Amino acid sequence: MTEPTCFKLNIENNIAHIVLNRPDALNAMNRPFWNELPALVRDIDDNAKARVIVLSSTGRHFTAGMDLSVFTDGEGVSAGGGDQYVRAEALRNFVRVLQNSFACLDEARIPAIAAIQGGCIGGGVDMISACDIRYATADAFFQIQEINIGMTADVGTFPRLCKLIPEGWVRELAYAGRRLPAQKAKEIGLINEVFETQEAMLAHVMELAREIAAKSPLAVAGSKRMINYARDHSIADGLDYIATWQAGMFAPPHMMEAFAAKAQKRDPNFPALAPLKKKM
Repeated sequence: MTEPTCFKLNIENNIAHIVLNRPDALNAMNRPFWNELPALVRDIDDNAKARVIVLSSTGRHFTAGMDLSVFTDGEGVSAGGGDQYVRAEALRNFVRVLQNSFACLDEARIPAIAAIQGGCIGGGVDMISACDIRYATADAFFQIQEINIGMTADVGTFPRLCKLIPEGWVRELAYAGRRLPAQKAKEIGLINEVFETQEAMLAHVMELAREIAAKSPLAVAGSKRMINYARDHSIADGLDYIATWQAGMFAPPHMMEAFAAKAQKRDPNFPALAPLKKKM
């Protein structure tokens, strides 16, 4: 893939660190952003380049959300011309493209951890809601900004946020466009922990990422698949699915390696996930 313009990527020790890198623009999500993020995530996941993704940012804010150019450049959500119903159908498909830019995080075989500083606004809430685990600095806040510009959030906030925090909080944030401070976000379960500085947060996140990367990649991928399936299905369906998964993915050699490594006081050596075939 071509060199990204909105992100920095570093892959080391089986951890892929994706950093939003437009601090002067408050890391607003311009048109390249929506193409580059899924390309990065899918390349990492499809080609088994890492075992964990860490998503962080630069500057004063994590992200200011959707860049206004996406609305006004004549090619995106406000593109005109033609029959109104044809435009409506095209808009639906355009929104689905935007949604898939974040769905890649949710659908990846490996966990994604978000480290959030400052404002996480609009599309930022969509993005971090698609991650597996979230941490924030004390100055962080979350805002469903769409209501303040006269629209309904549509890129993933509601389907995912309603599974992460109580519905009453989703409704308050969605209807009023209020800011949710980091400490309150922790209290209601949106984030796992609050840190005084970004440096302390990233140190914690990278240590967690290293711990996850040391586990069996197959077991981690299976755990993520089961958690996501349980989130979206009934308990009975979840139990049936995990039984079927275990019938094919139960791996005694991986378990024996874990036991041996513990007994020998060494790091375990697990096989990596296989790259995914995308072409015949």
